[in-house]
Amino acid sequence: MDLVDDALPDAMMCTVNLAEVVSYFSKRGVDPGAIRILLADLPIIYVAPDEALALEAGLMRAATLKAGLSLGDRFCLALAHATHSTALTADRAWKGLAVELGVEVELIR
Repeated sequence: MDLVDDALPDAMMCTVNLAEVVSYFSKRGVDPGAIRILLADLPIIYVAPDEALALEAGLMRAATLKAGLSLGDRFCLALAHATHSTALTADRAWKGLAVELGVEVELIR
């Protein structure tokens, strides 16, 4: 996890993906207050999707359909593309799409 730890000080996350993270913990029965505390301590810049980001994520649908990427996955990739950043993921399918989407992708494991 050193790669993730090293990336945290400059990390950005779309609020769509924040909702996915919260959903993950909520589904597992974690107390809402504990989720808020956990997330409050992370040095992540949260980016609300705007029209441009939504269009970018939507336009990625055709290229990502066969790999089974979700809307949240596409918002993450769209944010990385828009900000010329590297998308970190454990999903190996993203790596195969990086060139086609024009996004730098790095696998965390």
